[in-house]
Amino acid sequence: QVQLVESGGGLVQAGGSRRLSCAASGRTFSGYALGWFRQAPGKEREFVAASWSGRTYYTDSVEGRFTISRDLARDTVSLQMNSLKPEDTAVYFCVAALSDGSSRRPGFWAYWGQGTQVTVSA
Repeated sequence: QVQLVESGGGLVQAGGSRRLSCAASGRTFSGYALGWFRQAPGKEREFVAASWSGRTYYTDSVEGRFTISRDLARDTVSLQMNSLKPEDTAVYFCVAALSDGSSRRPGFWAYWGQGTQVTVSA
């Protein structure tokens, strides 16, 4: 059974940094795409970043501020978030899919974690 468990959420001031981590278990994830989505109150889930086959993908609003990285040996994926803005406030979800990781569609991603709240205060 696939499990994705996020950690690292919390409250941070605007301009600050936060690092999210996700531990994947239940199978070997070396061939999987791993990534992050987020959902702000009253909004749809939004693609944030993904890592697959040595490549990384970002949504425009976080490009240059967020960095996704993964540890293939430990089946973990992290999201380093710098220069945080109040509009980054959301529940952040770790996701996994056995295919091309460039898709921005939530339906493409087969596995989802429970999410971790990130709140950025002005």
